[in-house]
Amino acid sequence: MSTQLGIGSRVEHQHFGKGVIVDTASEFYIIWFKSQQGTKSISKDFELKTLEEVATTAGSETITIADIEQALNNILDQRLHDMQLVPIAPRWKRGMMILKPGDPTLQSKEVPIDTFFHKIIMVRDRLRVMEQKINASKVMTDDEKADLDQYITAIYGSLTTFNVLFKETHHQFKGAGGKD
Repeated sequence: MSTQLGIGSRVEHQHFGKGVIVDTASEFYIIWFKSQQGTKSISKDFELKTLEEVATTAGSETITIADIEQALNNILDQRLHDMQLVPIAPRWKRGMMILKPGDPTLQSKEVPIDTFFHKIIMVRDRLRVMEQKINASKVMTDDEKADLDQYITAIYGSLTTFNVLFKETHHQFKGAGGKD
């Protein structure tokens, strides 16, 4: 690699995948790789594919708060662009969900299906975050994690009723059987 990359540059390594340069030395880069969940020292002579270049600056051998902020901003910008939109099945677009009470003297409630679908997606995403936090917990035992995980799986199973709203099956809820 002929040019010197600065801290925050995004690169791709043929074995470790995509990474971000978090430090530099005279002969190598220290790169954080998602696939490794950690850093690797890679020689500056090694052929890295440059995805996004951040220029080096004089005195860039030390990491400053600004360097860390820039690296984090680059990572967050990339992650925000990677967020996947979950499409609703075409037949439900601009549809209306009507909640009709058993008592005919009471008024019905109408909710746009798009709004309802968005709330279902929010529930699913929050369940996923909760599942990740449980699994990453250093305080809980494996038995406690497994116990809570069963509840989350049961919640996913209860939500399979709404799978009809999803355009793509890989976005749908999967219960314990995984067939729902």
